Amino acid sequence: MSNSKLKIFIKNILKTAIASLAIVSTISSLSCDFKSTKSKNSSEIVKKNIPVKKENASLSGHTDYIFSVSYSPDGKVLASGSADKSIKLWDATTKTEIATLTGHNDTIYLVSFSPDGKTLASASKDQTIKLWDIAEKKEVATLTGHTDIVLSLSFSADGKTLASLGGEKVIKLWDIAAKKEISSFPTNSDTALTISLSSDGKTLASAGYDHNIKLWDIAEKKELGVLKGHTGVILCICFSPDGKTLASASHDKTIRIWDIADKTEIATLRGHADAVKFVSFSPDGKTLASASFDKTIKLWDVATKTETASLEGHEGNVYSVSFSPDGKTLASSSSDKTVKLWQAKNLG
Repeated sequence: MSNSKLKIFIKNILKTAIASLAIVSTISSLSCDFKSTKSKNSSEIVKKNIPVKKENASLSGHTDYIFSVSYSPDGKVLASGSADKSIKLWDATTKTEIATLTGHNDTIYLVSFSPDGKTLASASKDQTIKLWDIAEKKEVATLTGHTDIVLSLSFSADGKTLASLGGEKVIKLWDIAAKKEISSFPTNSDTALTISLSSDGKTLASAGYDHNIKLWDIAEKKELGVLKGHTGVILCICFSPDGKTLASASHDKTIRIWDIADKTEIATLRGHADAVKFVSFSPDGKTLASASFDKTIKLWDVATKTETASLEGHEGNVYSVSFSPDGKTLASSSSDKTVKLWQAKNLG
């Protein structure tokens, strides 16, 4: 074969190869587009024009990771608990520090206001729960009894009872007025990490390493059922304000919503790129906020099961979120040692 014919032959082969690659590329692209719009079930989320929002304010003062943040019921005070062993109280209007509460001897994992806003409860690695008088800004009680780190807390709607979960996998119920333990019962599992009390105080949910959620009858201290579906460790659970549904956050990067009466999964919300650490319902129950190790917070419409906004600005894992009582503002805490405030309504 002459050089000229060889060149023509090679040229034709290249043309054919390029055409074939173009076809493969087109098919691949169409396949990817199809996969991105196809849902595993009707509840999976298709991302489309999701607005990205930045914070309205950033509060600094803690010297270590901030694991928890909580709005007071009147919306005037914001509390944050940190690995620096302190709790800070912030004026929600002026966004300035009001006080620093000290007394714990180790990391504070969670802070939670009582429904009347007069008391703040804190859970710590030092195996204690402390109760703080917000008006006086001082400790009023230390609840002891857990033999391991205190992982989670949940107030009853009337504020009379506080539920706690210890690393020894025991759930304790405390009388807040008397500041003493009422009862305790084992979780029947060595995997529990988080708990939540229903609004009527009759049902408690627990979840953790085994990927399952257990429902408990508080009065009888017996298991009512198990919710299964997550494929990773469950890091947070939260009852809706009406107590009819439960949201769960997992290391499997999903949020799931469950029907409590039927004990069935309603929806799987997908969108985070890493473990989901925390979930919280807005006061009206219409919006769900999720905090993730992907450094973002996402807002979800509970009715349509769709993502409505991505809140981006933290430089580290986001550990917790809390809605203001009017639902207009969302507070978040992070390993970047800041508390950030975000607009939570009219983001679309």
